Amino acid sequence: MTDNDNKDVIAPEGDVNPINTDYQVGQDNVALQIGPFGLDIHNRVFMISGLAIVAFVILTLAFQNQVAPLFADLRDWLTSSLDWFFLSVGNIFVLVCLGLIISPLGRVRIGGTKATPDFTYVGWFSMLFAAGMGIGLMFYGVSEPLSHFGTSFGGITLENGVRTDWAPLGGAVGDSAAATSLAMAATIYHWALHPWAIYAILALGLAIFSFNKGLPLTVRSVFYPLLGERVWGWPGHLIDVLAVIATMFGLATSLGFGASQASAGLNYLFDTPLGTTTEVVLVIVITGIATISVLAGLDAGVKRLSEINMALAAVLLLFVIIVGPTLLILTGFFNNLASYFEHLPALSMPFEREDANYSQGWTAFYWAWWISWSPFVGMFIARVSRGRTVREFLVSVLLVPSTACVLWMTAFGSTAIDQLVSKGYEAAANAAVPLQLFIMLDALPLAQITSFIGIILVVVFFVTSSDSGSLVIDTIASGGKVNSPKPQRVFWCGFEGLVAIALMLGGGLAALQAMAVSTGFPFAIVLLVSCVSLIKGLMSEPR
Repeated sequence: MTDNDNKDVIAPEGDVNPINTDYQVGQDNVALQIGPFGLDIHNRVFMISGLAIVAFVILTLAFQNQVAPLFADLRDWLTSSLDWFFLSVGNIFVLVCLGLIISPLGRVRIGGTKATPDFTYVGWFSMLFAAGMGIGLMFYGVSEPLSHFGTSFGGITLENGVRTDWAPLGGAVGDSAAATSLAMAATIYHWALHPWAIYAILALGLAIFSFNKGLPLTVRSVFYPLLGERVWGWPGHLIDVLAVIATMFGLATSLGFGASQASAGLNYLFDTPLGTTTEVVLVIVITGIATISVLAGLDAGVKRLSEINMALAAVLLLFVIIVGPTLLILTGFFNNLASYFEHLPALSMPFEREDANYSQGWTAFYWAWWISWSPFVGMFIARVSRGRTVREFLVSVLLVPSTACVLWMTAFGSTAIDQLVSKGYEAAANAAVPLQLFIMLDALPLAQITSFIGIILVVVFFVTSSDSGSLVIDTIASGGKVNSPKPQRVFWCGFEGLVAIALMLGGGLAALQAMAVSTGFPFAIVLLVSCVSLIKGLMSEPR
């Protein structure tokens, strides 16, 4: 940039190789004053993405009965037709990350050769974990291991020569030990290296091109080595519009999962009514709390809530390890990792899969969901990772959260499976998915307390995701301005809640999943191209 004093571009410390461009952050923006509120928006990105989302919400609410089956059919078609594509790109992202870690490019420091980290490791890891996986781990921590165990133990079923079971790979019919091992490997595959590699690729690109190259903190900047000055025109506008829409629907999916689980927990503890009405009320209330967090700012809002949630999550995890099958959990952690690496080649194979229900219904959906989240999580990680080397960044973003996810899934999944196999406790396995966590905790001491902590965790993960998501969307929609007026973030925060409500009313979880997959596919192509641009950018940086 020619203006390093711009408050929206943080000046590097030490040696960097900046990109010389005449573009100024916000030069295409429109500044408005609506009453006491000031707005500063990139007119094309804001208007196109905003109008597209508004039109979608209106149509979904107006034709609720008609769109529900349409969403379900769309999700099934995308995951069944494009499963090979999603599995392939997931593998590519992992390989690129590993290649950068061992290459000399790993010595490049984000923010310049003399940059120092803005956050301690504790604060950094807390924000990484809370933003990236929180709601998903709460929702699937018990249900996914139980589901894969049940289908694996049941084995393969055929109708007219076609597999109809949901077992991963070939299953493990009648063998509880082998079924447990395969179930945990299949679960860890969805929550360890692959999703974090998806986040890391975009996060690293955003960080390098903003903090080292001096470009706006927005997705289009990553493509400067390939598009040149055209990145400030319509090619860049389309990239940012797609990033806003993908982020919005990825967040809405997670908010929908969080609302359904919080509703189930409240019904279990306090006998509140179940149904869409309760979930909509929860979305409204928690979006209001997220708005307060938005107004508090990054340090006082997201950072503080993330650290509180990490402490609560650690307490709940430690409780389950101590009062659950402790030895099984501790030994299972290492056994599950070994099983994961043993089955990883087969689980990640994109072609000629016989376990279509697992690879399409689980993996393809997950990868599309993670990809739709990548602009949000990637930009958030980029903003809090200045001062780290590329190697330190990738090792931390890949390994630390992955290890935490493995431990979480092992503790909760192994406990639930042990309750089923060793004690004959079938209630959790037979419960609805949003309720399975609370039913599993019910078989342990202090169930009322731990279930209430579980609800708090879901709510606060909900709040941190909505808060940091509105921060990211607003940054993109304001042309890379990181200090845009707070009313804009409040607007996007409320908008996220409206989209989640519209999808819940227009088809429930199927609608949420369909939109996550739909936006994940085109953005996967964007991420693939960004890998090339990222490597070109790193090769020009001093190490």
